[in-house]
Amino acid sequence: MSREPLIGPESDPQNDDLRLRPKRIAEMVGQRDVIERLEIAIEAAQRRGEVLGHVLFDGPPGLGKTTFALCIPEELGVPVELLSGPSLKAPKDLVPSLTNLQKRQVLFIDEIHRVPKAVEEYLYTAMEDFRIDLILGEGISARTHSFRLQPFTLIGATTRSGMLTGPLRDRFQIHEHLGFYTISELTEIVTRNASKLKIEIEPEAAAELARRSRSTPRIANNRLRWVRDYAESRADGVITMSVAHDALAMAEIDELGLDRQDRHYLDTLIRVCGGGPTGVETIAATMNTSSDTLTDEVEPFLLRSELILRTPRGRRATSRAFQHLDLQPPPSGYDGPTLFD
Repeated sequence: MSREPLIGPESDPQNDDLRLRPKRIAEMVGQRDVIERLEIAIEAAQRRGEVLGHVLFDGPPGLGKTTFALCIPEELGVPVELLSGPSLKAPKDLVPSLTNLQKRQVLFIDEIHRVPKAVEEYLYTAMEDFRIDLILGEGISARTHSFRLQPFTLIGATTRSGMLTGPLRDRFQIHEHLGFYTISELTEIVTRNASKLKIEIEPEAAAELARRSRSTPRIANNRLRWVRDYAESRADGVITMSVAHDALAMAEIDELGLDRQDRHYLDTLIRVCGGGPTGVETIAATMNTSSDTLTDEVEPFLLRSELILRTPRGRRATSRAFQHLDLQPPPSGYDGPTLFD
């Protein structure tokens, strides 16, 4: 079956994201357990001549959910239709995509947790029975017409699987959680993508970029693109260890991968709030930013790096945070001031 080209930036040959993104599952690095299970499911569906079961990917941003969703249709040899959860305001926004699906085609809905309840309920019969009910006419003359759909595979991606309702989540036969990447996996990704970007990189520099990429391929690619620009502008076009250090220092990315906002958070929590416990609203007001930004963008990595703790009384800096900022930890047993929101 011929594949329909993707519309928009994905079809631009100069688009770095398109160049760096793997085209087939075999090209992907990391997530080996997920890949093995998907390969089995895909091969089994192809052997039986059946449609692949619906697939749900969940996990933090930048770990490859969209990449998996675009590689699966390539493995199946079918087209893919791309939708975004927030853009589906009502069932009428979903109907054209469903009714135009080809047999065994893939329908990908990103941020599926943001699909409204009315649209979600419309998906139930589409996913389970490959059928939708259309209401024709108005008032007492209205009639319900059942429209048969071609068998298809729905792939959903979400960063907040807990926001999905049970009925929707249970309709996905395959549910995979994507975890963070190891330094060696990220080093391989950086090395491969440097080649795709036609920039030479030393192995030690690739490993250094990997260490400062928060265990996330998307961040590793962003770091690589910046260091590439720096190497081409300020160096001889080769990413050496020295060039990588200088480029990351200019971008204010430290050895743990923390950026300026991360360190500002820690500085506020330690210097202004005495290390906590302190409410996030207090920290946000002191930093002149929104608490949602801190909760969604800053704190997850600080928590994972064991630099802060979320306690019932508020956020607290750990001894590792004091050491990272080269500050003297508080005396043993010191509970610090308590600042509530």
